[in-house]
Amino acid sequence: MNTTKTTASNPAGSPMTAAPQAVRAMAEKGATQAKETYEKMSAATAEATDLIKSSCSTAVQGAHDYNNKLLEFARTNADVAFGFAQKLLGVKSPSELMELATEHARKQFETLTGQATELAALGQKVALATTEPLKTGVAKAFSRAA
Repeated sequence: MNTTKTTASNPAGSPMTAAPQAVRAMAEKGATQAKETYEKMSAATAEATDLIKSSCSTAVQGAHDYNNKLLEFARTNADVAFGFAQKLLGVKSPSELMELATEHARKQFETLTGQATELAALGQKVALATTEPLKTGVAKAFSRAA
């Protein structure tokens, strides 16, 4: 009875052992690249989140300032309207009424024009302060990714 085993042994440099090593090397390289990509994406996501939070905070503060300005204008305009009404009570002639009404209309037109200009400037300032950090951040993120 012959008890010798015949086993084929593959030498270390044979094609049969090289293929699994090549597959393993490719898998390790792919895993390393995936990890690096994940880390970059995670950092970019964190940066984007911070930018969005900052922009939202700026927008909320800007809306607060804009609303305060609107309330200030409303109070001023209401005071002017009541003052005009009081002056109307003291009118003694139609010509005095026309003069008072014309003067009031002229002043109101100037006031409302100034208020509209101021609100437009404030709105533009808020819009720029809100969007500029996002625009800069996006440009920076794209330049890093390229």
